[in-house]
Formats: sequence, structure tokens, C-alpha cells
Amino acid sequence: MSRADRAARLVADHDFDLLLVSDLYNVRYLSGFTGSNGVCLIGDETRIFITDFRYVERSKSEVSDFDLVRGKQDLLEQVVEVVKDQAGDSASLGFDESHMTVKAHERLSGLMPEGSKLVAAGGLVEQLRAVKDDDELEKMRRAAEIADGLYRWLIEEHGLAGHTEAAVARALTRRAQDDGADEVSFPPIVAAADNGALPHAEPGDFEIPRDALVVIDLGCAVEGYCSDCTRTLATGDVGDEAREAYELVRSAQAAAVAAVAAGAEAKAVDAAARDEIEQAGRGDQFGHGTGHGVGLEVHEAPRIAPTVETLLEAGNVVTIEPGVYVPGEFGIRIEDMVLVTADGADSFTKVPHELITV
Repeated sequence: MSRADRAARLVADHDFDLLLVSDLYNVRYLSGFTGSNGVCLIGDETRIFITDFRYVERSKSEVSDFDLVRGKQDLLEQVVEVVKDQAGDSASLGFDESHMTVKAHERLSGLMPEGSKLVAAGGLVEQLRAVKDDDELEKMRRAAEIADGLYRWLIEEHGLAGHTEAAVARALTRRAQDDGADEVSFPPIVAAADNGALPHAEPGDFEIPRDALVVIDLGCAVEGYCSDCTRTLATGDVGDEAREAYELVRSAQAAAVAAVAAGAEAKAVDAAARDEIEQAGRGDQFGHGTGHGVGLEVHEAPRIAPTVETLLEAGNVVTIEPGVYVPGEFGIRIEDMVLVTADGADSFTKVPHELITV
């Protein structure tokens, strides 16, 4: 069954005639379109893709399972014409409220005929995207393999001490493309010494010193699909406290990976890591969720966090990334990207977990 057909089955379970898919990640997932202006309309018998003149020829080679309609650069007028043609003047149209601006919603509402209605229907395509098929998994494995190679190159050839954080980040970005990635899936994080205590630090002109911990968070993209991996490396003797904290995070990360399996509660996986860190007296130094889904976006469903009751499904790809952050001193995060299976977790990430000195 095609992705569009699976989406149509979800539409049939809801109180609207057609679903408008406008988020470009969702559009790409359903149709294969990689341009910057296109929407899908899906219903029981409807599979229509609308784009403007700039992308008509591209769409002929990229888009499958949809009838192609050429619209104006502002596609909403064409959307309404298709809705009226497919479902009449009293049609109900589902839309993703999370990905439509207030302005666009007002315009769409004004164009819809009297007697029709717009129905909030956010999250339907994301529900499908959360479970990866074999083609998606193959692309993600390739992206993860390239990221693994970046770590090997950084550790064995390039090094850290004496380079600035920004220079290392730039080198990783260039190397990712040289090694076969389409691009990095997000700007790499390189955070040395006390900068590592900032979970989303931005690399700067700070020269990486000896005898420091360095948090490296990077990912690659292959044919639109992302990888995500964090390792914390040492540039020498980092001291007893930092080594003990590192081993705590390593143990907590392993416990959370061991808790991953189809049917496990996301919050239970989070708790496997968080409980260990809290019992060591460092609970206030771990303030983010333990993980998130990865796919066309580097952050997508399902989330793994204390309040998330979602059950993991076979085919989910998630990160497991607990951390400890000590302001003014150091930060530590260890992250693997894993496939959820009926039996547990299949890790895409092959970089060692032991503390490596570079």
C-alpha cells in the first residue's frame, strides 16, 4: 500500500472529506516532491498534487501516486477549486493547524464556499512518518554510517585541542559532504570545557584546550533522511569528577537503550536513564528529554520524555541521549540513534561509548 493510500485510510476515519497537506516534510513523505512550493489533497478517491510553474517539470519526475495540477504561485486558490470539484460546495477540508499560519488560514477560510468548513487535523501524516519503512531505514543507516566515519576521522586524524570550536564544526560539515552526505542534518555542535554545559551550544572562536571534555553533536542527511549522534570526547586528563560523571551518563544511556522495545512507554524509557542520574544526585543537571524521533526531520515523533505516554512501535527510530551539565565546568551527553524492534533496540550508531582521549 502506498503512503498516499495509507493517509487516505486515516482520512476515512475522520470527519472531513479531504485532507490538505501543506507542510513540506509531509508533502515530501507522501509524494516524493523536494521543491519549496507544493501541497497534496487526499481523500477516498483523491490523490492530487498542486504546485506552481517553477516545479511542474520537476514534479513529473519526482511525484508518484498523485495527479499533477499546475496552480499559481499562491496555491490556495487552486486548492479551493480542486476541493469544490472533488467534494462540492459543502465540503469539509482537514488541515494541519500546526503548519499553517494564521494569515494562510484566514485566506483559505475566506476562499472556501459558504457551507464548507475547515477541520483541524494536525498530526495525521506525522503518525505515518513515525514508523519507518525499509527504504527510509536504508537511507538513515547510510547517514549514520557517514556520521560514524566523521567521528573516526576527527579522533584519528583531525584532532581537537588547539582548534577553535567553529573551525572543527566547519571541518566536520565539509567532510560530511566529501564522504557522501547530501548535507549535515543540522549545524554541528562543538562545545568544549564549560561551553559543554550548554546543551545547544553554538560553536565559537573559543580554542579547545587540553585536559577538557568536548561535546560533539552531529548528523548527516542522505536523500532527505537524517542521522543524529553525540559523543563527549576528552583532550587529556579531565579529572575524577568529570570521569565519574561520564561513567554515570554512559550507564544511564545504556539502561535507556535496554528499555527500548515495541510496546514500551516512552516515559519509561526516559525514566530508565533519569532515575539513575537522579539517584547519583545529579537530577537537576539533566533537564531535557532522553530522546526524540528522527527521519525526514532531525526532531520528530515520538518524543521520549518524562510526561510522554506514547507507546513505542516497531519501526520507530529514536535517539537515546541523556546528559549531565555542570554550569561553569563541563557537559556530557552520549547519544545513539536506534531502531525500535519487537525484541529491543537496533543501534545505527557504532562509535564506542567509552571515554576517548583525542
